[in-house]
Amino acid sequence: MVKTHPQSEFVNSLYQQYCNRGGLSKKQLEGLHSKAVKANSISQGKLATLEAIIKRKPTREIAAASKQIAAPVKDEAIGKTLSAILTRYPLHKRVLFLQSKYENNENISATEIAEIEKFKKLLLK
Repeated sequence: MVKTHPQSEFVNSLYQQYCNRGGLSKKQLEGLHSKAVKANSISQGKLATLEAIIKRKPTREIAAASKQIAAPVKDEAIGKTLSAILTRYPLHKRVLFLQSKYENNENISATEIAEIEKFKKLLLK
């Protein structure tokens, strides 16, 4: 294309980018291909090679903005139960772990809530 269109700024800028970066993006190659199709002096073999290169390149899409999930609402009863257990048994490792999850606004699963209730029945008679 540089030989067929030496005055074309588009082709020259693509050539400079190819020389500097060692490659072109898929969109740049598609633009080059559309320009090469219009020029009748480019052989069909070179056009087919360019099409194959374009098909091999991955299509990059901009990801949609992610929605921020609202922080889970803290259940005050769980917090009070955990602190009550820790006042009587301050070194209880599982309760300490669950309280750290509670304080860091992490989700506490249903099984963990059942476990807290079990500890409440066993330890806080």
